[in-house]
Amino acid sequence: MPTPSMEDYIEQIYLLISNKGYARVSDIAEALEVHPSSVTKMVQKLDRESYLHYERYRGLVLTAKGKKIGKRLVDRHDLLERFLMIIGVDEDNIYADVEGIEHHLSWNSIDRIGDLVQYFEEYPERITELKLIQEKNEEETASQ
Repeated sequence: MPTPSMEDYIEQIYLLISNKGYARVSDIAEALEVHPSSVTKMVQKLDRESYLHYERYRGLVLTAKGKKIGKRLVDRHDLLERFLMIIGVDEDNIYADVEGIEHHLSWNSIDRIGDLVQYFEEYPERITELKLIQEKNEEETASQ
């Protein structure tokens, strides 16, 4: 399994290729806010680990293994964003919160969160009930 840092790179490369058709070192560096030299080192490591094929000055492509993991990482990120939206986390906090927790949850926990998201999406009245509970709790906190 890739490390959290490797996951960040694979996820970003997957997104870039999905959106632009390619991923250059400079694009990855900009997206992850790191130096191109750091990207080059990680890309070489990902090449050695068979997540992608990299040729200096020619670009890179994800292997089947890299594509599979990249898709799974993007899906995990999207699921966690949906979950945080459903439970009422402020939109301004969602991205940073997902970035902070996504590498620290087991795939079993991710699957259970997926079940919960599915439940709320199938029973939207439960979201309304949750919001009522949250409003009540906020009122009680404010009156203390």
